[in-house]
Amino acid sequence: MQRKMQAARLILASSSVYRRELLSRLQFDFESIAPELDESPAPGESPEQTALRLAQQKAEVIAKSQPEAIIIGSDQVATLDGLQIGKPGNHEAALAQLQLMRGRDVAFHTALCVLDNRQQAAFPLQIQDVCTMVRFRDLSDVELEAYLRIEQPYDCAGSAKNEGLGIAIIESIKSDDPTALTGLPLIALTSMLRNTGLSFFNL
Repeated sequence: MQRKMQAARLILASSSVYRRELLSRLQFDFESIAPELDESPAPGESPEQTALRLAQQKAEVIAKSQPEAIIIGSDQVATLDGLQIGKPGNHEAALAQLQLMRGRDVAFHTALCVLDNRQQAAFPLQIQDVCTMVRFRDLSDVELEAYLRIEQPYDCAGSAKNEGLGIAIIESIKSDDPTALTGLPLIALTSMLRNTGLSFFNL
């Protein structure tokens, strides 16, 4: 497949395989560089504010060493009853998350930042939060345990990989962008990249 002609280096500020797969759909050449960053929420910060701040900070960390590049940062925070739900990291934490969320509506805030680090950029900084409402099925502990043993979604906020078997524990998804829940809102991203002057159709 012929790649698009690009006027700038494109960098994804992430090591996430899910975000890399999503960005590859746009058929641009890009690099992935993982930023070193403390992703803990700040005191008194809302989930939306946390996601937006971290998405921007991820892009800014990479921008310090990558002049004349366009950097994409993204972060996702789930929330239920005001409680932020991050990546579980292990089986016990994942089970506790799913038990808390079953039969409930959970908001997933996926923040996106595009930082154009080129001189005289028309849109040097663009940032947006895309919210997705997810209703989880009211499943038994036995079903949740079985799901976790199969999928092991310990690196996903909310312990649910909707692009995998996690779709079976979800009852409904409401969002303006079907890719936001996976971790990179492509509809918002295409708008931002167009603002930087990138062409999607080899024009």
